[in-house]
Amino acid sequence: MTEQIREWGAADAARHIRVPGPEDNKYTHGVLGVVTGSENYPGAAVLGIEAAHRTGIGMVRFLGEKAPADLVLARRPETVTVSGAVDAWLVGSGMESTPGLNPELPALAHAALGLQPVVVDAGGLGLLGHVSAPAIITPHEGELERLVSRNGSTREEWVASAADQLGVVVVLKGHETLVATPEEATGGRFLVKVTSPTTWLATAGTGDVLAGIIAAVVATHSVKRLPSLQELAEYAATGVFLHCRAAEQASEVGPFPALEVANAVSSVVAELISTRSR
Repeated sequence: MTEQIREWGAADAARHIRVPGPEDNKYTHGVLGVVTGSENYPGAAVLGIEAAHRTGIGMVRFLGEKAPADLVLARRPETVTVSGAVDAWLVGSGMESTPGLNPELPALAHAALGLQPVVVDAGGLGLLGHVSAPAIITPHEGELERLVSRNGSTREEWVASAADQLGVVVVLKGHETLVATPEEATGGRFLVKVTSPTTWLATAGTGDVLAGIIAAVVATHSVKRLPSLQELAEYAATGVFLHCRAAEQASEVGPFPALEVANAVSSVVAELISTRSR
């Protein structure tokens, strides 16, 4: 493997945070469509949507099942639960990984037509074959193994091979998270890593938070445009950095639940924005 891998840092992430201007409104700062959660795992929707709101987004539309929708509205009443225009989709967190999932889900229908970029997490990974839109997937190692066999390769080789085989941006989660694009699609491999400053992220729900952060960053950059895979990888790496820095803040008082990571994202965004004027 000849690709060079580097750490995606604060300066990189700061460049990819879109701050709304005086002329922006809730539609021009990005609308994120979300289909996550289920009867068995309703909390995944709450975690991802909380994280998306705190990352900075014009609007979040939640179009999932009733049980998670009720929890989402109790936590974040500003979330919209009716169909409408969106700029990017998040699908799969907390959903059952089954081929029987309703093929009429709005996120899948739009992704199949290539209309908006999509972040595919957890249970949505089984639907990846239906997606033609530019996509980011966020598997942990067990999930990626079910999609692309590792065959004894290093993590770097594996994530690069998976990106090539699947034709999507791959975010391989872990203490050292790797982000890779397909080589042919970008005219040269984009491959970066983000190392978490804390090991306390190894808890249930933190992946749902990460997916929400990444999807929000993508949506704010996808208003009336379809990002390239190179751009999506940069947005994904930015989301991973925000997630790691938020976890670092949450860990200052000891172990933390996933919702505390989501809660810390706003201050991390503010911190990074402030560095751009220095």
